[in-house]
Amino acid sequence: MREWPGRALGARVWLRWVHQILGGALLMPYLLLAQVGVGVAAGGANAMASFRLTLIAYAAALPLAAVTGLVGLVRPLSVAAVRAMCGVPGDALAEGQARSWAARWRASAWWTLHLGVGAVVSGVSLAAPPMAVVLIVLPLSDTLRGSRLGMGWLSTTAEVFVAPVLGVGLLAGVVLCAAGAGALLARLGPVLLGPTAADRLAAAEERAADLAVRNRLARELHDAVGHALSAVTLQAGAARRVLDSDPGFVREALAAIEDTTRRTVGELDAVLGLLRDGDPARAEAAPAPTLAADLEGLLARTRAGGTTLTAEQHPGPAGDWAQLPAIASREAYRIVQEGLSNALRHGAGPIALRIRVHMSDGHRELEITMTNPPAPSPAPRAGEERRTTGGRGLRGAAERAALLGGRVEAGPYEDGWRLRASLPLGDAPAGQPAREAGR
Repeated sequence: MREWPGRALGARVWLRWVHQILGGALLMPYLLLAQVGVGVAAGGANAMASFRLTLIAYAAALPLAAVTGLVGLVRPLSVAAVRAMCGVPGDALAEGQARSWAARWRASAWWTLHLGVGAVVSGVSLAAPPMAVVLIVLPLSDTLRGSRLGMGWLSTTAEVFVAPVLGVGLLAGVVLCAAGAGALLARLGPVLLGPTAADRLAAAEERAADLAVRNRLARELHDAVGHALSAVTLQAGAARRVLDSDPGFVREALAAIEDTTRRTVGELDAVLGLLRDGDPARAEAAPAPTLAADLEGLLARTRAGGTTLTAEQHPGPAGDWAQLPAIASREAYRIVQEGLSNALRHGAGPIALRIRVHMSDGHRELEITMTNPPAPSPAPRAGEERRTTGGRGLRGAAERAALLGGRVEAGPYEDGWRLRASLPLGDAPAGQPAREAGR
C-alpha cells in the first residue's frame, strides 16, 4: 500500500496520460465531422451545445476512426507510441506495417480504443481539475460561497470541510481514471499490436537470411585465413631449410608469402567490413575469388612452398572456367582452397588435383577430386583416439556444396586421403553429347 502513491504519480503514469491526451487530440477531427452530421440530422441543431448530441457524435466518430485505422501505417505509428510512452516491452509488439487483414483489423481496434479512451480521459482532465479547485477554495471565498455556480447547496448549509474533501476526491478520481485507462491500454497493446503468425514467419525468414549471410562470410573468412596461414607456414619453413643452398627458391617463397598475405589481408578487410555493416545485399554482392580468375594463382602459391602439385583440368586451360555459373565458380574455388589447406596441414607428399566437367544423365556436373598421402602421425596415447576426419573447413566445404545441391566426400582412400566434390551445373546445352566435356 505504501508503494501505491508512488506508482500512481510515477513518470510512467504521466507518460501514459500524455499518450491518452494525444489519442483525444487525434479523435477531434472525427468528432467535429460527426458533430456536423449529427447537427444536420437533428434539424440544424448545434451538437456542441447539447450533451446528448455530443455523446451521439462521439459514438458516430468511433466507426470513422476504425475505418482509417485499417491504413497500413497506423500500426507502426501506434507501436512506436506504445513502446515509448506505455512501458510495453519492444519484443511484445510487431514491427513494420500489417501484412494481413487480420493484423489490420487488430490495429484498427487498437486505434479506435486509443482514440476513444483518450477522448474520455481528455474530457475529464479538462473539466474536473477546474471544478476541483473551486471546491477546494470554496470555504476561503465568501464570493464563491454566496454564488450559485450550480452548487447552491454547498454555499450556505453545508459544512466548510465538505467542499475541499470533494475537490481532493475529484482530483484523485482524475488521477485514478488516467492511471487505470493507461494500464488498460498497456495491457491490451501487446494483444492488439503484437506480432501475428505472418509477422513471426517474416521475422524468422529475415533472421534466417541474415544468419545464412553471416555463415557464408564466416566460411569465407575461415577458408581465406586458414589457407593463407597453412601456405605461409610451409613456404617459410621450406625457405628456411634452403636459405644458404638455394637463394632463388628462397626469393620465390618470399614473393609467394608476400602475395598470399597481401591477398588475404584484402579479403579479411572486406569480410570484416561487411560483418560490421550488416547489409545482406552488400554481403551477397561482395567480390570473391573464382576458378576462372584465381585458380592458377592459388596453384602457383601452393607450389612456391615446395609442395609437389599436379593439376589436371578438363576442359582445357583455366580460362574456360569463365563459362561456369558465377556462384559455382566461387564455391568451387573455395572447396579447392580448403582441400589444399587440409592437405598442407595434415598430409605429406605430392597432391594430385583433378577438376573436370562431365555429363551424367543429361546433366552437367563439376567434379573436384584431390588426393594426397597422409602425414605419419605418432601413436596415440592411452585413451586418445586418432583423428580420422577433418575440422571446420571440411564441414564448410560440405555446406558450400549443399547450397548448390551437391555433395562432398572426404576420408581415407586406398593408401592416402581423398576429397571429392560434385557440384551440379544444370542441364547440358542442346546438341551436346552425354560424355565428358572437352574430350
